[in-house]
Amino acid sequence: MKRTLLLVILLAVVGAFAGFQQYSSWSSNRSQNNPEAKPQDGASRSSPGQSRANNQGRGGTDGARSREAVPVLVATAVKKTVPVQLRAVGNVEPYTTVSIKSQVTGVLMQAHFKEGQDVKKGQQLFTIDPRPFEAALRQAEANMQRDNAQLKNLLEQVRRYAELVEKQYVSREQYDLIKTNADAAEAVVEADKAAVENAKVQLSYCYIYSPVNGRVGSLLVNEGNLVRVNDGAPLVVINQVNPINVTFSVPEQHLSDLTRHMNAGQLKVDASFQSDEGRPEQGRLEFVDNSVDRSTGTIKLKAIFANTERRLWPGQFINVALTLTTQPDAVVVPSEAVQVGQEGQHVFVVQPDKRVEVRSVTLGTSSGGEAVIIKGLAAGEQIVREGQFLLGPGSRIEIKESAVSQGKEEKTDRKAKAKAQEGDPS
Repeated sequence: MKRTLLLVILLAVVGAFAGFQQYSSWSSNRSQNNPEAKPQDGASRSSPGQSRANNQGRGGTDGARSREAVPVLVATAVKKTVPVQLRAVGNVEPYTTVSIKSQVTGVLMQAHFKEGQDVKKGQQLFTIDPRPFEAALRQAEANMQRDNAQLKNLLEQVRRYAELVEKQYVSREQYDLIKTNADAAEAVVEADKAAVENAKVQLSYCYIYSPVNGRVGSLLVNEGNLVRVNDGAPLVVINQVNPINVTFSVPEQHLSDLTRHMNAGQLKVDASFQSDEGRPEQGRLEFVDNSVDRSTGTIKLKAIFANTERRLWPGQFINVALTLTTQPDAVVVPSEAVQVGQEGQHVFVVQPDKRVEVRSVTLGTSSGGEAVIIKGLAAGEQIVREGQFLLGPGSRIEIKESAVSQGKEEKTDRKAKAKAQEGDPS
């Protein structure tokens, strides 16, 4: 029974497989003989002509975009006299720095200034308790008076013994002894005079005066503290800021040019700040170090500034420009107009047809946002100063106005509208 059942199942499976194979063959023959039975997905596809037309349309748009003018800012190369300068970062130093210390030991009784105050030379700064030194002075004066009285007595004895020895009433030995005592007393009086002078000097040290004109810093020892002669910390520090020094360093390869121009005359130095580049302080070069720093290959220079407005302050870092000479009739362009490419430095020169030409140039010195063109550009030619990253050889440009000019025009328009509104009777 089981065998019969298995045989029936096997026959059924074989029959089903044969039927599936016959149905697949019939479907394939039908699709080949009836082309209209193909899926109509071609209707949703564009024809080759339409595809080419569309591609041509897109290519035309891309070409139109490539031919669009690039908005740029331009500048004109001008001819002017420019300074030949060495630029560096300088450090401001006080012209004179004085650390005030006590020369006697005593209690600091009073400070006669306020922190950060300007002081004059000879102005009293501190008072140290003078009473012990006044007593020492009086003692020294008393000792001098005592010894001076003894000296007078001995001198009188010398005078009397001189008369007696001439009359041979006393021996020469007694006279010599009296004379020696008088000379010793005279030396003691001289020592007393020196002691009195020393006591006066010690007393004068109790009153401390400013040795220079300058500005005091923080008070480092407060009133009531005991100050000593050998204290390491000063009482206060005075910096002289009128005039003031600025030190800076330049590479050693400029030393020969620097020496040559120094022999021709005094060199001017400008000191400027990042926040106020348009109004530099002007000074003069005063010092060139006698050796080159081996570790950095630079030489130290020092300039002096009047600093009447006190814009320079000790410890500041500022931009320094040392003017060696001037270069007349130099072709100058804005520094941002000069680009660096694979072939070196170049500029984009504006042609009459509003297209640009890439032109290689040779640069000279650069200062104050301006670059000197030694070769490759003539005065009067227009160049692109902003927007170069979208340009290539032969690119068409559209010259736009700078934000500054637009701001000026908008300001003028606002003023005109305001005046018109004021004049409107309604």
